[in-house]
Amino acid sequence: MISLKGHAALITGSTKGVGRAIAEAYAAAGADVLIHGRSRGAEGDEAVAACRAKGVHADFVAADLSQPEADGPLFRDAIAAMPKLDILVNNAGQFFDVPFEEMTRDRFQRTMRLNVESGYFLTQSFAKHWIANKVSGRVLFIGSINGRLAEPGSTAYDTSKGGVEMMVRTLAVALARKDIRVNGLAPGLVKTPQTSWIDTRPEQAKWIAYHTPNGLIPDAEVCGPGAVYLVSDEAEHVHGHMLLIDGGMSAWQHPSRGPYT
Repeated sequence: MISLKGHAALITGSTKGVGRAIAEAYAAAGADVLIHGRSRGAEGDEAVAACRAKGVHADFVAADLSQPEADGPLFRDAIAAMPKLDILVNNAGQFFDVPFEEMTRDRFQRTMRLNVESGYFLTQSFAKHWIANKVSGRVLFIGSINGRLAEPGSTAYDTSKGGVEMMVRTLAVALARKDIRVNGLAPGLVKTPQTSWIDTRPEQAKWIAYHTPNGLIPDAEVCGPGAVYLVSDEAEHVHGHMLLIDGGMSAWQHPSRGPYT
């Protein structure tokens, strides 16, 4: 029932997975969407076509946000392609981890540059543009349950997602009185091309499902409705909130004894 008609959104990292699910949800709600990826390719074409099929304007913009200062050209290209953008979804992110003892500065900095720095400065560019043009902006950061619950094999990734969660709060405080809302959405384990191991390691998948209160590992589409709400007019008084789409995993200290004990 929520409408985003009259709005336009850039969703970074939206050729597949959670980003594409959000882009399609926005298009279904009536927003024009700008798909982003490192390069267009077949996945970019498919994402654009899927959004256009919902009756909205959709286009594509390319940038490799793992490279220093790539957020600047992306901002300029995005505004040129869709001048009335008033929604930014910072979804682009990646897992580059190796065991902590083997982590290099280059690999750690690459994680922080893509998962934290690019979204911070892309938001800065949009905020300055929106303030100058008196636009009511909406920003959504895509974090992860790993921003709250750690894993031994993902120290850099977990640190980056913890940074994203704090960034949601601090930017909300910095921008709320400038008519820009900042919120976040943190998925638990959902099925995407990056989590294809779910199909090849069924026992591990069963273990994670067992440690999730609702017992499910859903498709990425479960992230769409919450992402729509957080940038909608209905959420006008929601600032600095991180919505966890995790089946209750973050609320459960540990499950009762069962087959995996």
